[in-house]
Amino acid sequence: MVDVAVVGSGPNGLAAALTMARAGLSVVVHEAAGSAGGGTRTAELTLPGFRHDVCSAVHPMALASPFFRAFGLADRIELLVPEISYGHPLDGGRAGIAYRDLDHTVEALGVDGRAWRSLMEPLLDRIDGVIDFTQNNLVRFPRDPLAAVSYGLRALEQGTPAWKLRFREQMAPAMLTGVAAHAITRLPSLAASGAGLLLGALAHGGGWPVPRGGSQAIAEAMAADLMEHGGAIVLDSPVTSIAALRAETGARAIICDLTPRALARLGTDELPDRYIRKLESFKYGAGVCKVDFALSGPVPWTHKELRRAPTVHLGGSREAIAQAENQVLAGGYPEAPYVLASQPGVLDSSRAPAGQHTLWAYTHVPAGSTRDRSKAVIAQVERFAPGFRELILETHTSTAEDVGMHNPNYIDGDISSGAVTLEQLIKRPVVAREPWRTPAPGLYLGSAATPPGPAVHGMGGWFAARSALRHTFGLPAPHLGPASS
Repeated sequence: MVDVAVVGSGPNGLAAALTMARAGLSVVVHEAAGSAGGGTRTAELTLPGFRHDVCSAVHPMALASPFFRAFGLADRIELLVPEISYGHPLDGGRAGIAYRDLDHTVEALGVDGRAWRSLMEPLLDRIDGVIDFTQNNLVRFPRDPLAAVSYGLRALEQGTPAWKLRFREQMAPAMLTGVAAHAITRLPSLAASGAGLLLGALAHGGGWPVPRGGSQAIAEAMAADLMEHGGAIVLDSPVTSIAALRAETGARAIICDLTPRALARLGTDELPDRYIRKLESFKYGAGVCKVDFALSGPVPWTHKELRRAPTVHLGGSREAIAQAENQVLAGGYPEAPYVLASQPGVLDSSRAPAGQHTLWAYTHVPAGSTRDRSKAVIAQVERFAPGFRELILETHTSTAEDVGMHNPNYIDGDISSGAVTLEQLIKRPVVAREPWRTPAPGLYLGSAATPPGPAVHGMGGWFAARSALRHTFGLPAPHLGPASS
């Protein structure tokens, strides 16, 4: 018998579990897969010695997430922070480079440098307030109203047809759109611009770090802390019913790192019909087709600074990316798709045998797609790095259908665990002051389908755990940092 049962061992599930264990409660995590980590797994997907991140690869929130700050993640694993957060090539050998140093970025952008500074600098000046606003439930009054207003006005500008007014040349708007496209939603839109502005500001703030050894390092650090405080993780342990889990474990609190659809299915015996209908009405977005490459050498980008960038956005101009992304949302397959690529070997030599490299890439596709888009991905890389094809030793492709089968939280390949729209950033999955708390006693939802939404930050699980500590156990939130902190 235990005090707390957690369903799912993704970053949110592990965040919830270790928080509860730190509070002195007995905790067991049930994971359906054969390894823990959810979206933070690393594996040899192509050839022996080539370590690929199965889902997430680069982690802008690793240094910014309030949970990871409290947990002291940067003191537990080695986070490699590049001088270049991301690059964005255009045809003709040109590229926009988002240096961690804002001044360097502004200088490199030339004519649009001043406009870039005026967009980003006010957010950087109040970055703690921006993080508090975006990494929380939007149904609340922000701690720093000025930060929220500054962020909101910029999101309104860049999320509407007004996005054309600030910049004069192609490079700066293409860079911003490449970041906004992480949201896998309509362009322009308020949800996409909000995501792009947060990630863009973090690119010049703490940077976009890469964990040495792969994203699995994050899950391993969290799992180690959980077990150090008496918790346990049971693998190959799918949960078929919340009521059955409660009867089996005697848990007073159950925290689910699940999609609303899964919670509705597992909680039919405990949740009221009205709440289940709300869960079932939650909408899911487009999927991804992911391609991993084992390479005989580094990607030969035409623009040399891209050879130092762990993250590269491919797709060309702002207009081209918007057209491609909107075509996907309409059920199509653009000839020249947006591609998000990561080359961790520019920082971390442990990812491949000496002199060789890995390339992680995905492109967006209609939900549930079974189409292999590796040829389109290769063509986009080759467009900006002639000779890339000759370096390919092996590939591993996961269609959207494969992605959804590998991780049940990624329904039809939706790695955001729910469509990223303004409505669903407020209603995730319900509009409430504490959306992590369900109507069933002791049952909580703490996943990417709850505020603050997708990304590896642990916040959904942390919020759910803190809610459970208050309402089920009457306990305060515990200290999470390493013993020496």
